Amino acid sequence: MKSVKQILTKFNPVSDKYVSREFQSYGIHLAEELDDYKHRSLYIKLAKTTHRSILERALSFCIDSNARNKGALFMWKLKEIKKVVDTSK
Repeated sequence: MKSVKQILTKFNPVSDKYVSREFQSYGIHLAEELDDYKHRSLYIKLAKTTHRSILERALSFCIDSNARNKGALFMWKLKEIKKVVDTSK
């Protein structure tokens, strides 16, 4: 994980229109890892509103799989993890 200082030193306001905060950088990272750049705004929103440990668990599950559509698998696993977390409260 990168610190905010590292992100802001590499930030170019002309070419990096989407990345000015850490959660935006993480959302773009999710989109690239899942090969689903089309839905990058969804991943940015998830990075902003969802706890990072939940996202990391779902991402590690998807990266280890051989699924064709890793974005859909990520969303399914995210739903399953949230369901387990909500029932444990």
